Amino acid sequence: MQVAITCRHGKVSDDEHQYMEQKSEKILTIFERVTAIQVTVEFEKDRTTVELLVDAEHKHNFVAHDIGEEVIPTFDQALHKMEQQIRRYKEKIQDHRRDRPLNELAENDLNE
Repeated sequence: MQVAITCRHGKVSDDEHQYMEQKSEKILTIFERVTAIQVTVEFEKDRTTVELLVDAEHKHNFVAHDIGEEVIPTFDQALHKMEQQIRRYKEKIQDHRRDRPLNELAENDLNE
């Protein structure tokens, strides 16, 4: 699994880079089918935008972004949004009881 961190119009320190890489890898503990993570940090005059793209097997990319003043808190917010999306998706694909069982449908038909 790859974690790529890119910056536009500025740089992040080595500590920030390492922090973002380690925290991004945490997504693997939630969902094992992640193949790549792309973190983009964009610096503007008075704000910072962080965007996360997560590529998973058999699924389109997950996207989360956040805008703030500093890199780390903004990254943490975007990561939180990403974790929520992935958890929701994982619950959806693991929920085998979304449809009613056939025996329940048959009982309803007999009662009507």
